[in-house]
Amino acid sequence: MRPADALDRIVYLLDRDLAESTKVRAFARARDVVLEVGDDEIERLHAAGKLTDLPGIGPSTGGVIAQALSGEVPDYLARLEDETVIPLGDGGEMRAALRGDCHTHSTWSDGGAPIEKMARTAIALGHDYMVLTDHSPRLTIAHGLNPKRLKEQLVEVEALNVELAPFRILTGIEVDILEDGALDQTEELLAHLDVVVASVHSKLRMERREMTRRMVAAVASPHVDILGHCTGRLIGKRPESQFDADFVFAACAQFGTAVEINSRPERLDPPRELMQVALDYDCWFSIDSDAHATGQLEWQPHGCDRAAEVGVPIDKIINTMPADELVAWAAA
Repeated sequence: MRPADALDRIVYLLDRDLAESTKVRAFARARDVVLEVGDDEIERLHAAGKLTDLPGIGPSTGGVIAQALSGEVPDYLARLEDETVIPLGDGGEMRAALRGDCHTHSTWSDGGAPIEKMARTAIALGHDYMVLTDHSPRLTIAHGLNPKRLKEQLVEVEALNVELAPFRILTGIEVDILEDGALDQTEELLAHLDVVVASVHSKLRMERREMTRRMVAAVASPHVDILGHCTGRLIGKRPESQFDADFVFAACAQFGTAVEINSRPERLDPPRELMQVALDYDCWFSIDSDAHATGQLEWQPHGCDRAAEVGVPIDKIINTMPADELVAWAAA
């Protein structure tokens, strides 16, 4: 195993485990240093006992490099392979039925990997497609895409789809739901995209009635296909937003907007009791990773298990559809 490959796999597994960002960045930087310096020079420095003289190479990353150069699987990597496996329980049949992932991010906004690397990872996981849903401009902390940058991204996606066929990167966005229920992108661009996820990211503690009105206005839009992480909760860190679930999910059912089952381990949104309300209204669902890094694309089992627990029918999950059928469903 090449040292750069070992370090890259460690980055993947740390992301799969939602490790602290500082640790992920340390291994990612070491990987980039090794790639920049080159294998021959890395071997020379290792032989001279000077690996850690390189900026970005410390004892942990240096140990990984040394073991890889010796022809071993680095101990750190082997441990992560065992400890970060994502278990799959009752949702096994559901996970097998998924054809793609409708909520993913790239380095165009706040993701940690380029579009192509996200797509190639999705291919390796057996997906037929992924929907690229980088953030909209209002979310400046996430480097959201203004209309100009979104148009530029669409050009890159078109080229990648030629290269990666038959796999498809479907065009999309995670558009912010503004305080009045309007959407944070132009109508023209939203209409042009394959799949639109709409999410609340601001004023999460808005008064219940106003939040309900805000969310209903968004899901009623003909451009919105999926309501993303509807409560906005971060488990143990941020409480659920308050809204009338009956009104919101009735609107989702009426306007054909899917309710996202967000599989991020710190979100797991919506809670099971709200999933049951959405199920009672016969809503569509989308089981998504909300991945911001390659390793996080493996998170869908979290959502599959939860969906199976509350009895979501497989035929009500939109990302069990083939790509063409999903695009047609979204356009309907």
